[in-house]
This record gives sequence, structure tokens and C-alpha cells, in this order.
Amino acid sequence: MTQPAVTADAGTPVNPVLAEVVRSGFVEGRHRGSVVLIGADGQVKLAIGDTASPVFPRSSNKPMQAAAVLRAGLDLRAERLALAAASHSGEAFHRDLVRTMLAEYGLTAEQLQCPPDLPLDQEEQEAYLAAGGRRDRVAMNCSGKHTAMLAAAALRDWPLESYLDPEHPLQRVIRTVVEEAAGEPVAAVGVDGCGAPLMAVSLTGLARAFRSFVRAAPGTPERRVADAMRAHPEYVAGTRRHDTWLMKDIPGALAKVGAEAVQALALPDGRALALKVDDGAPRALGPVLGRALRLAGVAAPVVDRVGRAPLLGGGREVGEVRAVF
Repeated sequence: MTQPAVTADAGTPVNPVLAEVVRSGFVEGRHRGSVVLIGADGQVKLAIGDTASPVFPRSSNKPMQAAAVLRAGLDLRAERLALAAASHSGEAFHRDLVRTMLAEYGLTAEQLQCPPDLPLDQEEQEAYLAAGGRRDRVAMNCSGKHTAMLAAAALRDWPLESYLDPEHPLQRVIRTVVEEAAGEPVAAVGVDGCGAPLMAVSLTGLARAFRSFVRAAPGTPERRVADAMRAHPEYVAGTRRHDTWLMKDIPGALAKVGAEAVQALALPDGRALALKVDDGAPRALGPVLGRALRLAGVAAPVVDRVGRAPLLGGGREVGEVRAVF
């Protein structure tokens, strides 16, 4: 089934409304976007909006980046490999493992080129600041990925100071992995929030990429990344994050969120989905994801958990963000 984007008067495609913001029974806002579902047979079963044009997957690209450091020869395993694919919450166990990995490879936090930041998780951030914490590169949610990139470059005797240059040998390996997994060429290269090269593919390509990771042969870099993420989801996200809940509660699920309301997920039988909310609003991501999972045939209780987005008024629930597709 396909529900294409409509064309505005100016000729620009306009994606359909995926979610409504309902307050006190009144629709006060709408979020447009696109969703693609791939079946176990690898064929597109549902496409809502424009799923063929390139988007920046943001951190949903991280499994591909982690597979590339393995291809480069870095032998990461278990929690370390999960952290290499993480947008971690900055909880103490995340920060501790980043520091451990830096020390193991003879690196320092000052060599990381991700920006200093506070923990991503709000509760952790409050505790961190109360304990006297300051913005730090290790606390930044991409520090595990940057540590793995630096370690891979050091292992291969590639330049460390330019590891984020799109023409750096490691970044060329990453581009190859992205293109192979997505089954399409990278359409554009930008700069992600952490400073790393960001490679654009279509939502359909992103769903194919996640499907390829869960369907890869055991022992391959792609399957090793998928297995590590699924075995240690709290290192991929955190103790209060929906990627962790999804991978814990849906058997064999591989899930990774990205900034600007991007989400990709694959199941071990080959079903996969990718979505993006056009305006990047995180409040719409959960309801859209919950609806997409139901359409994909996933009935686990966690679907309701991630799909619920209540609105508050005066400290009490007065509405919700709800999916409408």
C-alpha cells in the first residue's frame, strides 16, 4: 500500500499528516512526515509520504558507522561495540566505559572531536550538575562512536587529527558500508551535530540497511553490531530510553533513533521500518512509531509504552499526541 506525498502549488511535495496534537478535545497542531514498512520478504509493504527522497538519518546511521570500525580492524565486542553504535544518555556507566576505552587504546578525552556537552537524559543531567559536573566531551551522547573512530584510526595508523574529514580513510569505509547496506548511493554528505560526516539515504534505504544487519550472516561486522546492540541495549541508549525498551521487549528487534525525529527498526524475520517526522518534533515520534509497529504486526506491550504521548495542563493530563494514519 502506498500513500504518496501530495504536491503543493509551488511543485514541492508535501507529506501527509502523521500525528495530531489534541488538547482538551481540540486539535491544536499537526505533524507531517513519511513512513516505510518492509515485509519479511524484503518488499515494501507500506509507503506513506515521500520515502524515496534522501534524508539525513542522523544517529540512525550509527550501526553502519560501528560496522565500519570493525571492517577497519578494530575488534570491539559486547558493551564496547554497543557503545560504538550509541546515542547514550550520559549515565555514569556510559561515561565510565568511554574513559575505559580511551585508556585501553592510549587515547585521551581531549582527542575526541565531539563537542563538550551535558548528559542527554534529563534526570541524569540534573544529577550530574548537582554533583558539580560540567560540559564534557565524554558526557556527549556520541562519545562512544567518536572513541571507536579514533581507536580504529590509531590501529590503522591513519591520521587522528582529521578522523572526521569525509575523505579520511575511515570515513570512506563508512560511506561504503552505508551504501552497501542501504542498497543505494549516498545522496549528500553533511555534518552531524557531533561533527561527524552525515550521509543521506532514503527512508526506504535506511529500512533496508537495518534489515540487512539483522539478516547478515553470524560473525560478519553487520551482524556483530546488531547482536551487540540487542544484547546490551542500555549501552545503545540508556535506562530510560525507548530504544532500550524496544530491544529488551521485542525479541530480536534492532532499533536506533536519530535526531530530527528519525527512527529505524528491524526484526529478525526481515520486517523493517523507517520513519521521519518532517518538523523534527520528538513529541510525535513515539505515537508515529507505535502506529508503524502495529501496522508491521508487532503486538508487544512496549508498543503502547512508546506510543503514548500525553499532554499536560496544570500538571494533569488533558490530551495527547496521536497517530492518524
